[in-house]
Amino acid sequence: MDRTQQYIDDLKSTLDGLNRGQLNAMIELFFYAQREQKQIFTFGNGGSGATASHAAGDFIKGASFGLEKRFRMICLNDNIPSMMAIANDTSWSEIFVEALKNYLNPGDVVIGISGSGNSENVIKALQFANDHQAKTIAMCGFKGGKIAEMAEVVIHAQIHDMEVVEDVHMAVFNIVKKHMMAELHSNQSMGSTYDARIQ
Repeated sequence: MDRTQQYIDDLKSTLDGLNRGQLNAMIELFFYAQREQKQIFTFGNGGSGATASHAAGDFIKGASFGLEKRFRMICLNDNIPSMMAIANDTSWSEIFVEALKNYLNPGDVVIGISGSGNSENVIKALQFANDHQAKTIAMCGFKGGKIAEMAEVVIHAQIHDMEVVEDVHMAVFNIVKKHMMAELHSNQSMGSTYDARIQ
């Protein structure tokens, strides 16, 4: 078996299988958040947490560079001390919902990422967001899990392979970013030193 080709084939087919309507709905929520200056919260565990952090960085800098109205995107798993304190004093299942209680306003966008769709701390945070008039996006894989039943928008990478699921989720954020930059930026520069590096 050519494992390299198998992985490439799986990644391609999973990307092709994404629900374009749901992807477009996610894109529209990002336009809405930028236009209305709503906060965007994202979070996950492990590789999903890395995806959340990467995406927040891309929208804080890349998608926002040069704009008057910037993206207000926050990755909840970037604050290690707060997560450890919450986990140590209450429960690991509370690490995201407790942080949301500090910041969330009605109309904000909340993106929970869980490969299985069944991470309890992601479920609790999305439920809190739903209960407090936020707009919710679930990013999942495998069978979709519980979060696929909870969110307004569901980005479901339909494959039983965690690595492919994680790659697809990151690709989706990059697709959304490309749409934002194409529509909102008259100048595609990402900064003078960046521009010089890629020449």
